[in-house]
Amino acid sequence: MTTLKKEIPFIIIALIPFVYLVFVWKHLPEMVPMHWNASGEIDRYGSKNELWLTTFIMAGIGYFLFLILPKIDPKGKLNSMGNKLNYLRFALSLFMSAIAVFIIYSVQQSQSKPTFIFILIGLLFTILGNYFKTIKPNYFIGIRTPWTLENEDVWKKTHLLGGKLWFVGGLLIILLSLILPENLSFYIFMTVTIVISVVPIVYSFLEFKKLRS
Repeated sequence: MTTLKKEIPFIIIALIPFVYLVFVWKHLPEMVPMHWNASGEIDRYGSKNELWLTTFIMAGIGYFLFLILPKIDPKGKLNSMGNKLNYLRFALSLFMSAIAVFIIYSVQQSQSKPTFIFILIGLLFTILGNYFKTIKPNYFIGIRTPWTLENEDVWKKTHLLGGKLWFVGGLLIILLSLILPENLSFYIFMTVTIVISVVPIVYSFLEFKKLRS
């Protein structure tokens, strides 16, 4: 019963896009927009039945990912994070369901605002960056390079740097997405994402090399 009570908030979050889809279903035509380019222009149509699969994938990832990973973690490091892991799971579940709702809304309106997606991802980056320093070495979550997994000091230093980069990068994406045109926001988003992804990887290698020497 205790476990079920803990799962209720996550189940509710996962069901929100399904409830929304049921609510708007009868108002959707048989063929609906299914994909937009970076400028928000429709470049593919498909059957509205595809929305069920899209919603299931998005909400399912948000719900099941952090439910399963701690159970298959061979070292049990994820469970040692306690409530911090639940906070991360809550953030990811909310993010994925929000994306699913946005997709359904965009289909309903036959238009999409990529800026909203960039802002959501930027917000997720800031949340993840804030929690990077609390993530224990594991095989599933965090900056998992051969060098961070080999040495716990390298893991800690890399996640301290990575956490700062992701937090600042997320804020930068949010801010610039609000003030720049959508086509420029896309390039800013991609640039920032590449930087905050690549720099910690290179840093982990350099730190490992420094310790070995």
